[in-house]
Amino acid sequence: MRATLDTPYADARADGLSFALGLPPLDALAVLPVERAGLTVELRLLGASHQVIAGPLSETVACLPDAAEPLPGHAATSVPGWAYEFTATTAAHRDGTAFARAVEAVCARLADRGDALTGAFPGSPHAVTALALEETREPGFGWRTWHAYPQTREIVMTRSRLVRPS
Repeated sequence: MRATLDTPYADARADGLSFALGLPPLDALAVLPVERAGLTVELRLLGASHQVIAGPLSETVACLPDAAEPLPGHAATSVPGWAYEFTATTAAHRDGTAFARAVEAVCARLADRGDALTGAFPGSPHAVTALALEETREPGFGWRTWHAYPQTREIVMTRSRLVRPS
């Protein structure tokens, strides 16, 4: 699902992102509920990036006030009945053309998927936040996100997994 958003994004730089688990649902600009592994998973676009709510887990990657940790490269924890793992990387593109191609490739890859949500913010066709579910080898599921920053030509990519421990 592609959402054209009429609210400017609140996070303007990759290094402004923070990470929080367990937050309640925040005000969302668009929400896509999808069923996976017996859970309702909500992919949520925020003006300040994203939130995923999956059963007992709430993951927020956004420009948040003082209540959150800086975005880690890796995090892992357990929640009742599940093991959770998170990774984040940032790709810096050398010029606007390479950045635009990378954002357009993500948008094209997710365009017709019923388990993906892409939001385009005003001001630049490449000011995009995208979320998509993905399958895992283990019993469970995962999701990926992309946060594109045209002003710095950076894309923050996250990958999360929620699996049943063996």
